[in-house]
Amino acid sequence: MSVLITVNHAILHILDFNSGITVFSEQELDITSNSVVTFLAKHIEKSFTDHNAKAGTFHPDSNFKQQLAEYMDGRADFTGFSVYIADVIYTAISQSEAADSTDLIICDCEIDSKRVIALLKCNNKIGFIHQVTHQDEKIRNEIINHYAILPGLTQKLDEYALIEADSLAIRFIDKKRSINGEESYILADRILECSSLISAKETIKLVSSITRMVAENHGQSSVEAVSKTKKFIVENTEISEYLDPVELGKEVFRSSPLMQAEYINEVKSAGIPETVKLDRTLALQKGKNHKIKTDTGIEITFPADYFQNKEFIEFINNADGTLSIALKNIGSITNK
Repeated sequence: MSVLITVNHAILHILDFNSGITVFSEQELDITSNSVVTFLAKHIEKSFTDHNAKAGTFHPDSNFKQQLAEYMDGRADFTGFSVYIADVIYTAISQSEAADSTDLIICDCEIDSKRVIALLKCNNKIGFIHQVTHQDEKIRNEIINHYAILPGLTQKLDEYALIEADSLAIRFIDKKRSINGEESYILADRILECSSLISAKETIKLVSSITRMVAENHGQSSVEAVSKTKKFIVENTEISEYLDPVELGKEVFRSSPLMQAEYINEVKSAGIPETVKLDRTLALQKGKNHKIKTDTGIEITFPADYFQNKEFIEFINNADGTLSIALKNIGSITNK
C-alpha cells in the first residue's frame, strides 16, 4: 500500500543513556535535505502501513492531548511542543530498569492529505563503521564500534505513535517496561495517556484461534470453522473497512446458537473490540489461503473458499475415525 507523505516540520532530540548526554535540539531538521526526507518518509510509511499497530484513544485527562491542542491552536510552537514530549519520554525511560538510548524524532506531516503528528522512537543500534585517523603524519583507516546507529530504511521501528490531528485517532507500537517496579508502557501509559486496543493482525489471529477452539469443543471440524472465518473476513472487506467479530461468529456457527454464545463469550474475554478497522490487503494476506498439517507430516495449502467446493478438495470421514483428503480435478503438479 503506497501512501503520499509530506513532512512540514521535524526535529530530533538525543536521549543517550550510555554516555549520559541528552541533547534537546533548538532547531528543526532541514526538510529540504533529500537524506532527511527519505529517512523520515520511509519510516513514517512503514509505521502507517504496519498491521501490528494498536489503536488508541486519549484519556479525558491526558496531558499530551492538552499539549497537542495548544500546539494545534498556535499557543505553543513546534520546538516547544517537541521538547515537552522528549522531556516526558526521558523521565519515563530514566526510571525504567532498561534505559535504552534513543533518537526521538517528532514530525508534523501529512499522510494522504491528513495532518498527522508522528513520534518516531529510533532506538540506537550498535554497529561497526570506518573511521579515518592521522598517525605519524599518515592517514590510517580503522574499524570502530558505533553506539548510535539509526535504524536502516528496511527496518521497522520498535516504538512509534501516529496521531491524526482532526480525529485524534492514535496508532502505535509500544514496549512494556518495568518502571519503578511497575510494568508499564512508555508511549501509551506515560506519554500519550491513552487506551490500547489489539491490532488488526492480532484480531484475525485471535478470532481464528477462537473459532478453532469452539469447533473442537463441540466435536466439529476446526478446519471448516477456520476456513469459514477466513472467507468471511475476505468477503467482508469488499463491503466495509470494518470487521464485526461478533457477526463473524454468528455466520461461522450459524446452525448452533450454543456455539455462537460460546464464541461471543470468548471474544469478549479476549478483549477484542466490537469493530476493528481492517484493510483489504491484510484480509487477503491472512484470509485468502488456508494451510493445514496432518499428524502424518503432510502439509496442504489451498484457497479458503475451496473448502466447501468438492470439485477441488473433499474431506472424508472414514468409518474407523480417521480422515482422508481427496484433491480433485488436478491438471498438473509443480515441484517447489
